[in-house]
Amino acid sequence: MAGTSSKRVSSKVMGRLRLASQGLLGPGLGSAPEAVRWMTASQAQNLQETMWAVGLRVPGSGLTDVREALDNGSVVRSWPMRGTLHLVAPEDLRWMLGLTAERLTRSIAGRHRELDITWADIEKCRDVALERVAGGGSLSRTELFGVFEAAGQPTTGQRGIHILGTLCRHGWLVQGPLAGNQQLLVAFDEWIPVSRTLERQEGIAEFMLRYFRSHGPATIRDFAWWTQIPLTDVRPAFELVRRQLVELEFGDNSYWMSPETASLLDDGVPGQRSVLLLPGFDEFVLGYQDRSLVLAPEHANKIVPGGNGVFKKTIVAGGEAIGTWARAGTTGSAAVVPELFDDAKPLGPGAQATFNKAAQQYLAFLDS
Repeated sequence: MAGTSSKRVSSKVMGRLRLASQGLLGPGLGSAPEAVRWMTASQAQNLQETMWAVGLRVPGSGLTDVREALDNGSVVRSWPMRGTLHLVAPEDLRWMLGLTAERLTRSIAGRHRELDITWADIEKCRDVALERVAGGGSLSRTELFGVFEAAGQPTTGQRGIHILGTLCRHGWLVQGPLAGNQQLLVAFDEWIPVSRTLERQEGIAEFMLRYFRSHGPATIRDFAWWTQIPLTDVRPAFELVRRQLVELEFGDNSYWMSPETASLLDDGVPGQRSVLLLPGFDEFVLGYQDRSLVLAPEHANKIVPGGNGVFKKTIVAGGEAIGTWARAGTTGSAAVVPELFDDAKPLGPGAQATFNKAAQQYLAFLDS
C-alpha cells in the first residue's frame, strides 16, 4: 500500500536513498543480468564505462562476467529511448521500443531529410543487412556499413549511424556478442527469440513502476524526461501504479520510491560514510532531469566540461558528487587518481581509506 512520508530529509539523504534503490549500497545485486533487469535501462554509450556500472552493482563480479552476459544475450545493448544506447533485459527491449521509437523517429525526421535518408533507403538497408546476418550470422559496424555501401547506400556524414539506429529502433537488428571491445550486429528476432508484449498504457505503467523502484526518489517529470514519453501519457498511467509507491515531499516537489526504499528512513538511511567510484554516464547522475540533488549546479561543468555530453567518472561520498577520478598507469602499476571539486575539503583519513578500497575494487574488476 502506498503512503506519504513527511520525514524531513536533506539532499544528501535523498542521494543516499537513490544509491540504495540503485543497488549501490547494501548487498547489491546477484548477477549482471539481475542488475540490468533491476535498473530497467542503464545508459551505455561508452561500453567500457557501462560494464563497470554493472560490476559496481554486483559485488564480487568481474569484467568477464559482464562480457559473458553480453555474449550470451542475457543482457542487450540498444537504443530503447532518447536516441541513446542503454543496457536492458532482452525480453523488455521490444515493448520499450514500441513506446518510444515512433516519437524519436518524428523528432529526427528533419535530420534524415538533411542526410537524404528515405524510407525506401531504410527498407533497402534492412533487406541487405538481414540477408547477411540470417541464420546466426553477425557483422561488425564497419562490415555492415560496407554492405550498405555495396547496395548503393552511402554511410558518410552520419548517414550510416542514422540508418543503423533506425534498423535497431524498429526491431530488425540489435547489438549482439562482443568482438574485442566492439559489439557485432545480429538479427533481432534470432538474438531475442522471446519478447514480451504490452499495451501502451500498461507498458508506460510498468516502465514507470520499475523506474521509481530502481531510481527513486524521483519525480514524474524525471521519468518523462528519462523516457521522453509525453507527460500527457505519463500522468494517467501513473494512476495505475501510484498505490504501489511511497510519496516523499522535498522542496516543492513530490518524489516517489518503493516502500522498501522508503523504509530506510525509519532507522536512518545507510551510506553516510560511503565513497563510490562511479563510471562516466552512470544512472546515479544521468537518470534524472534534475541532477541538483546529488550534483551541485556550480560543479556540473566539472562533470561535463563545456556541456559536451561526455560525462566524467564521478566520486560520490555520502550521496553527493564531490569530484571526478581517472585511471592512471598501465596494468601492474595502475592507480586511481581523484580530482576533488573543492581542494580546501580533502578526504579525511576514514574517507581516504574507503576511497582506496573502492579503487582496489575497480582495479580488481578490470583484472577478473
